[in-house]
Amino acid sequence: MSRVTQTQARPAARGSVPAAARSRQAPRARSGQWAAWAFLAPVVLYLLLFYAYPLYRNVELSLRDYTVRSFVQGDAPFAGFANYVKVFTDATFWPALWHTSVFTLVSLTFQFAIGLALALFFQKNFRLSATLRGLFLVPWLLPLIVSASTWSWMLNSDSGVVNAVLSWFGIGPVNWLTSPDWSLWSVVVANIWIGIPFNLVVLYSGLQTIPPAIHEAAALDGANGWQRFWKVTFPLLRPVSAITLLLGLVYTLKVFDIIWIMTRGGPSGASTTFATWSYRLGFGNLVPSFGPGAAVGNLLIVTALVFGLVHIRAQRGRTSA
Repeated sequence: MSRVTQTQARPAARGSVPAAARSRQAPRARSGQWAAWAFLAPVVLYLLLFYAYPLYRNVELSLRDYTVRSFVQGDAPFAGFANYVKVFTDATFWPALWHTSVFTLVSLTFQFAIGLALALFFQKNFRLSATLRGLFLVPWLLPLIVSASTWSWMLNSDSGVVNAVLSWFGIGPVNWLTSPDWSLWSVVVANIWIGIPFNLVVLYSGLQTIPPAIHEAAALDGANGWQRFWKVTFPLLRPVSAITLLLGLVYTLKVFDIIWIMTRGGPSGASTTFATWSYRLGFGNLVPSFGPGAAVGNLLIVTALVFGLVHIRAQRGRTSA
């Protein structure tokens, strides 16, 4: 073989090795992809069964004129947006919207403020700090039916402990759960009490991620306690605060059991929110209105989705900046 021929053969021989290696690596890559899909399949199946399908059914319910018979047989006629028009023109819509807004905004404000104050308090690693933090988790760990029943007993007009304490100061009994003036605020207080531990845990975890050196540098620059909190701690805690408020918003919008157990949305609709109204339309009457009930539920879903998209866009803008 001539030298030219040998020179031309050597690159070809060297080039054949990566090709053979690639041919052996291809089955491994495909097996890795199948393994990844196998691990992903349960999650996808769970999301389809328990999220996508119920959402589809709820939208489908809101667009058809369902009765009890048609709900069983599945032959409900298509109604378009008639159920939404019925909901928007119902006399309950605007009071329920107002109650839902008040219940959500007041609950979020006090849950976040008290949770942040407690997180700052527990950031000082004093004695029994871990024990007290554990005790503050009790309202969050209790089943909601237990918490709501406890508050119903405490706020009972005749035998409640709250009115008993007020009587020591010469204040007459207050109809916390049966008065239109107090029923909404009673369920708001109960919901605030239940939601404080969640805010405490998340915000306390966020505070632990802030390096102490930043606070020390601010103190050396002459910043007092309030200035260190407002100029250093709170801005650095903003991403955690945003996700805390978003999760609290989604949870509070759908709160049903606390209100239903304590007041059932009454008296005279004084504490009716979209969540309790949706349940009453769909299941709380002898003649259920499945379509309007589903439409009210979809309003809650759209509201939560809008705030979620706003949060995602704000996060993207902060990341790109």
